[in-house]
Amino acid sequence: MSDEPRDKQLLHLVFGGELESPDGLRFRDLEALDIVGIYPDYASAVAAWKAKAQMTVDNAHMRYFVVHLHRLLEPDQQ
Repeated sequence: MSDEPRDKQLLHLVFGGELESPDGLRFRDLEALDIVGIYPDYASAVAAWKAKAQMTVDNAHMRYFVVHLHRLLEPDQQ
């Protein structure tokens, strides 16, 4: 085992679902949320978000989000 610290993972969650209103943040059905995945960096998460958002572009109520999990796991560190 090495004494050097391993690179930190900056985990990001990508998820989405249909909103009750296009200008709100309340989901119609929490059981129908689409959990796209957890990604090791922001760039990977944005690529997944963009792909999913493009697939649902015709539905104004559908939204996908990128959540910075690393900020929730270690709120004292940026």
